[in-house]
Amino acid sequence: MADRDHLWLRLAVDLVILTVRDGQLKLLVIERANDPYQGQLALPGGFLRAGEDLREAAERELLEETGLDGRDLHLEQLATYGAPDRDPRGPVVSVTYLAIAPDLPIPTAGSDASRAWWAPVKEVRHGLAFDHDQIARDAVERARTRLEFTTLATVFCGPTFTVGDLRHVYEVVWDATLDPRNFSRKVAQTPGFVEPTGARRIPPTGRPAALYRRGTAETLHPPILRPSSGTDG
Repeated sequence: MADRDHLWLRLAVDLVILTVRDGQLKLLVIERANDPYQGQLALPGGFLRAGEDLREAAERELLEETGLDGRDLHLEQLATYGAPDRDPRGPVVSVTYLAIAPDLPIPTAGSDASRAWWAPVKEVRHGLAFDHDQIARDAVERARTRLEFTTLATVFCGPTFTVGDLRHVYEVVWDATLDPRNFSRKVAQTPGFVEPTGARRIPPTGRPAALYRRGTAETLHPPILRPSSGTDG
């Protein structure tokens, strides 16, 4: 029977690279140089080559299309996408990788990309090629959840930071405004999240603010949960 025939398909990798730049959550996007969807925005990615494993393919595509070295990133598998009509070229299953990192350099386009840049998540989560809208939404949700349950936010704050600096990272990633006193109380009540340095930052105006460093914990107990009234960006 025809419906019992084995399906021949192609395997691809796509990458969602998120960072905080200029006070915004930004996504690495490319402009496709070739069909399908020539000239349209998309996530970096491409097909698996003979002899490659998935991680190698992801690193190669990232380097070829954006000039960024994936070996320096913590790439984790986000999900696998395989809707029958996701690619007009035929059946393609994509294994998607996610990286969330600070201080990433300006990308340089190459290979199948005519441009590559950091775009605000709010501006590009709709209208991406293939099913990359859904992939980007899933990745942003994963990033937001990571901030609830891990100490990831401290990575974006530098060696020392104020509680206000830390709150700003949460507000950018969650796209929500947080109550300063409530947030400070939650941070103080979460063991191992931050450690006081004993120093203070003295601003030109206003009160000095205590400086902290990242604590020893990697997960948050209790978690710091998003406000239910936060916007969806």
